[in-house]
Amino acid sequence: MHSGLRWIWIAVIVFIVDQLTKYAALNYLMDYEPLVITRFFNLTLAYNKGAAFSFLNQASGWQLWFFGGLSLVVSIAILIWLKRLAYQQRWLNIALTFIVGGALGNLFDRICYGHVIDFIQLHISHFYWPVFNIADSAICIGAFMLVVDAFLKEKKGKSANCQL
Repeated sequence: MHSGLRWIWIAVIVFIVDQLTKYAALNYLMDYEPLVITRFFNLTLAYNKGAAFSFLNQASGWQLWFFGGLSLVVSIAILIWLKRLAYQQRWLNIALTFIVGGALGNLFDRICYGHVIDFIQLHISHFYWPVFNIADSAICIGAFMLVVDAFLKEKKGKSANCQL
């Protein structure tokens, strides 16, 4: 197997770390009670029926099915993409596995609990970022890596065009 699927172990690690940390949060944190770690970082158990960073959390319930279905479709599309990618395209493969690992971590929560478990809270003074989790972080890191990959490919393409 010389495709990007050889990198799927990263998605498995993301999924496992995400689920283990959520399990710990459920067992050691009180609902919506911040545990202060530093001046800017709390652990706060929260539940999210919406998308990343509590987007549409207060909607009537349709969002559970929508975001669950979206996670499934995106994960399948990424797995197909990984199968078609060369193993040597490390950066792109790692980006995609971060995204699929995070998407499946949150999908698992939606299926098992009817919501996503969040517990990481960052803040500056009285400005609080919405509570999030490892899966959300992995998705954001993977998306950032995709942007960097696209930027570098575009830059490389322009320099190659200039040499013609």
